Amino acid sequence: MRRREFTQLLCSAATAWPFAASAQQPAKVWRIGWIWPGGRATGNSTEVAGFRQGLKELGYIEGQNIIVEYRFGEGQRDRTPDFVAELVRLQPDVLVALGDITVRTVKSATTTIPVVSMTGDPVGGGLVASLARPGGNVTGISMMHGEEGLAGKRVELLKDALPSARAIGLVFCPGNPTTARSLAQAEEVAARLGLVMHALPVREDDELAAVIGSVARQGVDAVEIEPVAPFTTHPLESGELLLKHKVPAVSELRGIVQSGGLLSYGPNLFDATRRLAYFRRSHPEGNETR
Repeated sequence: MRRREFTQLLCSAATAWPFAASAQQPAKVWRIGWIWPGGRATGNSTEVAGFRQGLKELGYIEGQNIIVEYRFGEGQRDRTPDFVAELVRLQPDVLVALGDITVRTVKSATTTIPVVSMTGDPVGGGLVASLARPGGNVTGISMMHGEEGLAGKRVELLKDALPSARAIGLVFCPGNPTTARSLAQAEEVAARLGLVMHALPVREDDELAAVIGSVARQGVDAVEIEPVAPFTTHPLESGELLLKHKVPAVSELRGIVQSGGLLSYGPNLFDATRRLAYFRRSHPEGNETR
């Protein structure tokens, strides 16, 4: 090999090395913060399983090209602000928040980290401007509660299942922003069907047993349970109480039916959380990253 050829080859190799080294750089490992007010066991069976399935479909494997920081409230809603503050400090690429109270807390804590949410009524709850153009840093999935929800439809199904029923109770949490609209919808349908509607509020977890235990004494034939905390965080316990007191119930929450409720009707939680994985973050340049 002549000296000139050797020099040209060496220069070519030196030029190529940086490009080869750049091509071999590992891809970015994305970090997600996950906040769910329920328990780890119930979350793993449905909510987390659906989300992980969505990630898998997009080619993401936890611990390899994506890291998910999970936080479970175990039914203790007062832990949510601490979890949110902790995850915001970690500065993840995106936060995934489930439940109206959780999303409201996250929205108050950050305006810069993208938030993918699953809530009952994001517009009615004041979390987004509209479903078509949410604005701000919050997007996600609506579970169709409130005015556009399915509370009235569940009353109809309960009446179909129990034709002799004369009085229906709506078990709800007064602090939830969608409650008033769901209650109005249920009352409207109940009146049309000739049913008396009883409002049965449950404010704290420890009131569940007392309220369900009092249903028969109040002359209520069956109940509809709203898909909000504390029922979303204690679905199995709620179903067991219904079975113990022989109270027929309808709910969106499948866990309640699996442990003692009569029937369920509503969005599929597994599919809803699976779709959460498909939301993307848009950059100012117009590019998108999953």
